[in-house]
Amino acid sequence: MILTLLAATPLVGALVLALLPRDDVRAGLVKVVAIGFSLLTLVISLAMMSQYDVHADGYQLTEKHRWIEPFGVWYSLGVDGIGVTLILLTTVLTPIVLLASWNDRLPGRRSVNSYLAWMLVLEGLAIGVFAATDAFLFYVLFEATLIPIYFLIGSYGGPQRQYAAVKFLIYNLVGGLLMLAAIVGLYVVSSEAGSPSYLIGDLANLDLGTHTERLLFLGFMAAFAIKAPLWPFHTWLPDAAASATPGTSVLMVSVIDKVGTFGMLRWCLELFPGASEWASPVVLVLAVISILYGALLAIGQDDIRRLIAFTSVSHFGFIILGIFAFTSTSMAGSTLYMFNHGLSTAALFLVSGLMIARRGSASIADYGGVQKVAPIMSGVLLVAGLSSLSLPGLAPFVSEFMVLAGTFTRNVPIAVLATLGIVLAALYILIMYAKVMTGPLRKGLEHFRDLQPREVAALAPALVLIVGLGFYPQPVLNVINPAIDGIVSTVGDGDPAPRTPASVAGDCEDVTYEGSYESVEDLEKSGGYESTVTITCDEEGGH
Repeated sequence: MILTLLAATPLVGALVLALLPRDDVRAGLVKVVAIGFSLLTLVISLAMMSQYDVHADGYQLTEKHRWIEPFGVWYSLGVDGIGVTLILLTTVLTPIVLLASWNDRLPGRRSVNSYLAWMLVLEGLAIGVFAATDAFLFYVLFEATLIPIYFLIGSYGGPQRQYAAVKFLIYNLVGGLLMLAAIVGLYVVSSEAGSPSYLIGDLANLDLGTHTERLLFLGFMAAFAIKAPLWPFHTWLPDAAASATPGTSVLMVSVIDKVGTFGMLRWCLELFPGASEWASPVVLVLAVISILYGALLAIGQDDIRRLIAFTSVSHFGFIILGIFAFTSTSMAGSTLYMFNHGLSTAALFLVSGLMIARRGSASIADYGGVQKVAPIMSGVLLVAGLSSLSLPGLAPFVSEFMVLAGTFTRNVPIAVLATLGIVLAALYILIMYAKVMTGPLRKGLEHFRDLQPREVAALAPALVLIVGLGFYPQPVLNVINPAIDGIVSTVGDGDPAPRTPASVAGDCEDVTYEGSYESVEDLEKSGGYESTVTITCDEEGGH
């Protein structure tokens, strides 16, 4: 029951906040209560990790109860290495966001109770999404996450908040409706097979025809591509990020948008492996376009928040690239990238949000020489920015390297183009940092305040994890790898076989291949797991 307890704790916290008095005198108490529930959720997530066996594959900590019996719907929860990693990311970031949002200025007389309650609701729903193993339950929670984000943007955002909130909602509702059509299709197919079921284990064993599998895949993939977001379905993100509060942007981009890439791994690849392989060439091209397009647009941005949003479009391109390269290295790198991107983007959004709150402007042109009066803020922004461009020694570098290394074994042209995104990342981060922090101090910034102790305390955990995982990512990879191995075994041709140099057999007159391959050329072309081949030569040629 620990997964239910984990998801329910922030929801109970939201209810408590809604019942507390709504006045400025008790605003501090409301914030303390919100942070207290988020820390309690973090403690429960750590207890969950202590019960999770990193050496086992399959779903663990499972719960299963009948929900809507006539339709085969279950309240079914369980986590594998991918889900448990993203749940941990959610529970780590939420208290950071709540503490960093302590002095957020809300428009009009908006209630701080509702503002923080919606954040806790979003945390609880996100945990449920990452733990759901019933497709119908997943869909319900997937759509439910739209509600708190809509109100967080539309009620507490900037001047264009209504436009940004409606645009966000329309895009994601369209994707959700397409997924709903695919959910109905799964019901029909499972009913024809015997009895209706939405459990992922039952659905994975369905015998789908090629045409049906591809149609159902497209329904799920459309929703996940919009959520991720993948080019050209990304246009809602910059507007939403520019209008939302920094805390909302962190929860939206670092957590909820990961539902898209998580869904590709959990649902698209596991339920529709043939269709995923069929669609992979197109998805790889769209991923590369996302990488380059997002980076190029980030370079040209003057609004800091839109710049960070476009960097995320580029980073999500890397994540999707690794998923659809279908190698264990690239997929593990993508999952690690989801975690690391969440940390680096959270640090960027939060420190830039604190900077914008002090200056009253998000325009890069309104800054200059800030490091002279705010050295701590300058240092935090530098570390967060360098992690975003994947500097070696910081967490995103490891995951980005793994994605590219795995992709090179599958598709060299795609990998080469994607590598250009690293160069562009250096440009958009360093140009932004130079304009904001270096040079002569701009007029009006003489009394610009540096980070306060509470703000440093809020940002410190993210920075520690960014540096720590940059040098030692193995603990997270140990959790991820068993789940990734299971997915790789179901989709595509598996990991590419190691190349055997032609010279190995070139000196042999009589060559015998023990295995399923008839020649070295067949071995090099194969992507199968059966990659051990014995080449036996005569005595003169050696072996």
